[in-house]
Amino acid sequence: MKLDPFYLIVDRASWLPRLLPQGVKLVQLRAKDMDAAQLRADITLAREVCARYGAQLIVNDYWQLAIELGCDFIHLGQEDLAEADLTYIRKAGVRLGISTHDEAELEVALLAQPAYVALGPVYPTILKKMKWAPQGLERVTAWKKRVGDIPLVGIGGLTIERAQGVLKAGADSVAVVTDVLLNANPEARAREWVEATREVVA
Repeated sequence: MKLDPFYLIVDRASWLPRLLPQGVKLVQLRAKDMDAAQLRADITLAREVCARYGAQLIVNDYWQLAIELGCDFIHLGQEDLAEADLTYIRKAGVRLGISTHDEAELEVALLAQPAYVALGPVYPTILKKMKWAPQGLERVTAWKKRVGDIPLVGIGGLTIERAQGVLKAGADSVAVVTDVLLNANPEARAREWVEATREVVA
């Protein structure tokens, strides 16, 4: 499979009517601090908005709910992966993206036959405290050699300028949160990301 080079991550579905019209085609809903009813409503809204704009939705963590609500792509970190029912996920026809931070985690991820592997943090990130040091561009290139045809997503501390280097180092897609969501004009910034990343892979 092929991923769009710009991978936007949002914490609420309410971002999507604003940002998908800017040309965003790949988005992860990473919902936090919601009760069950809110989660259900947010995933449903995200699925509907993504369908309207022809964008691929990836649901983070809540794989059972994602499958129940008719989503076809999920993302799991290593802890969630260890507890997930991979047989059930495969039978449901749902694609799976997996986070990796070191060699051991990459081995675990590859055994799960992922639709893509994410590597991070490539650069220092302000989003959350990480126990892993920044991976750097050499690790991106090494990871791509290891995963072969499986798409590789680079994440962590990315700006447009840094992202171009990550794509050239071997990543197929770059995932972004704060550089768009904390920007004074998120719509314009998302549009800049779409244009810049597609120039690199064109």
